[in-house]
Amino acid sequence: MTEMALVQGMAETRAALGRWRRRPAAVLGQWLAVSLGIAVALLVAVYVLSTLQRPDPTPLYLPGVHYPADLGDAAKVLYRNSLVLALHALACVAGFIAGSSLPQQARHKRGLSRKVHEHAGPLAIGFVACATAFSLCTQAYVLGSGASTLAYELGLSRLTLLLSILPHALPELVALFLPLAAWLVASRRGAWEELLAATFVTLAIAVPVLVAAALVEAFATPRLIVALAT
Repeated sequence: MTEMALVQGMAETRAALGRWRRRPAAVLGQWLAVSLGIAVALLVAVYVLSTLQRPDPTPLYLPGVHYPADLGDAAKVLYRNSLVLALHALACVAGFIAGSSLPQQARHKRGLSRKVHEHAGPLAIGFVACATAFSLCTQAYVLGSGASTLAYELGLSRLTLLLSILPHALPELVALFLPLAAWLVASRRGAWEELLAATFVTLAIAVPVLVAAALVEAFATPRLIVALAT
């Protein structure tokens, strides 16, 4: 039965990709709009939290500001972002399994096994939602704390510092939240069977954007920060 669900899932994935190729702008437009909304909300939360936190006396050392940046610094940024992207991509895959694959398998089960398959989906979806919310809250707190400390060290206002990182932060966050946006759009329509296809598409878009954003963060953004701090 698992093999049948997998075959059905791949068929639904190919069907979704076929539909999206006929109207890519409409599909990507929805995802990008939701992802942009989440990114802006996170940046606002970071700013608010940075104003509420005292700067940490422990100095922060920013590549390109306190010492010359190299490709290793860009690789570190890309590694950290890859972990977040992987979490959001796994949320898409979990949504596909919980909302599409498990119900298909439940139809072929009996007794306790059927009940487990029927109730596992909603529980898994709830867990993914809670884990994603926890991730967003943690990111807002950590980034807000770092922004407060760095702004104090450089003699910049928190708003000026946040505006200076927008050239890399905004596309970076939009790319990171793209799988989550696809998850939210699909869940609203109950189209769980599309989430495996959404995982492939959003990762294909997000990865090159994150590579470019990491290079900008390591080599271009520090120069802007230094220029504003002088």
